[in-house]
Amino acid sequence: MQNYFKQVRQFVAEHATGIVVATVAGVGLVALRRWLGGGVCRSRARLDGKTVMITGANTGIGKETAVDLASRGARVILACRDKTRASEAADDIRQRSGNGNVVVKIVDLASLQSVRDLAKDVQETEERLDILINNAGIMMCPKWQTEDGFEMQFGVNHLGHFLLTNCLLDVLKKSTPSRIVNVSSLAHEKGKIYFDDINQDKDYNPTYSYRQSKLANVLFSRELASRLQGTGVTVYCLHPGVIRTELGRHFWPELPLWKRLIGVPLLQLLKSPWQGAQTSIYCAVDESLEGTSGLYYSDCTQKEAASQGRDDAAAKRLWDLSASMVGLN
Repeated sequence: MQNYFKQVRQFVAEHATGIVVATVAGVGLVALRRWLGGGVCRSRARLDGKTVMITGANTGIGKETAVDLASRGARVILACRDKTRASEAADDIRQRSGNGNVVVKIVDLASLQSVRDLAKDVQETEERLDILINNAGIMMCPKWQTEDGFEMQFGVNHLGHFLLTNCLLDVLKKSTPSRIVNVSSLAHEKGKIYFDDINQDKDYNPTYSYRQSKLANVLFSRELASRLQGTGVTVYCLHPGVIRTELGRHFWPELPLWKRLIGVPLLQLLKSPWQGAQTSIYCAVDESLEGTSGLYYSDCTQKEAASQGRDDAAAKRLWDLSASMVGLN
C-alpha cells in the first residue's frame, strides 16, 4: 500500500501542471455552461382554471413550456401541424406534469385557411383563452413558399401568428387579464424589413429572411401592445437563447463537414430546451409583469430591443402591410 501511495505522489508531482490545467478547464466549462444557461423563472403562480395555447408545442422549448404550464394546473392546448407527433407529445406532457387536461389542435401556420380554422375551433369550443404563446417557427430554410405564396420564414414566423393572434383577440379580451407571448430572437438585432421586397423574390438569403421574420415579431408585439392598451390583454416578446432544438435542421446539413465537426462539441454549451423555455414561462406567468406590455425580454429579464425594433413608424407600416397580405379587415 505504501508503494501505491508513493507511485500516486510521484505521478501527481510529474503531472501537476496538466492536472491543474485540466481541473481549471473543467471548472471553467461547468461555470460557462451554467452562465450560458441563463435565467430561470422563479414564479410559483398557479394557472388552475386557466387555458393556455402554445403553437409548435410538440418539441423543443414549446414542449417544455407546455410541461411547466400544465404542471401549474392550466388546460394546455398544443397547436401543432403534425397530429401524430403532437399526440405523442401530449401523452408525455400529461405524464410529466400529472395534468390530464392537455389537448391537441391542428394548425399549419403556412396556410392562412388552416390558421382561420384553428381560430374558429377555439372560438367555438373554448370558454376562455388566458395565455397565447406564439412559439412555432422555421429557421433558414431554402426559398420555399407558403400555401398562399408568401416566403416561408416570413409567412410562418410572422404572418401566421399575426393572423392567429388577431382572430383570437375577442376570446383573449373575454378572459382578461390575459397575455400574448411572442417568441422572437436576438437575430432581430441585425434584421431589416424589406418593405419593397417582403418575400425577397429579388435576392433571397435564408439568414436575412430569418432576421426579417424575427424583427417582425418584435415590431408586431410593439404595435399590438399599443392597440390593446386598456383592454386587459398584455403583450410580451422575448429571445429564448441559443438552444439545442430541431430549429437548425434546415441549415445544419448544408454546413461543410469541418464546420459540423467543430460545431458538435460546441453544441453541448447551448441551452437545453428546458433552459430555453424559461423566459417564455416567465413572460406567461410572472406576477411582476402585470400591467406591463410591449416590452422585450431575455433570460427572464427586461432588455432593450434593437433600435429598429423600437421604430413605431415601421411597426405601424408592417401592421398595415401584414393585414393586407392576410386579408384582415
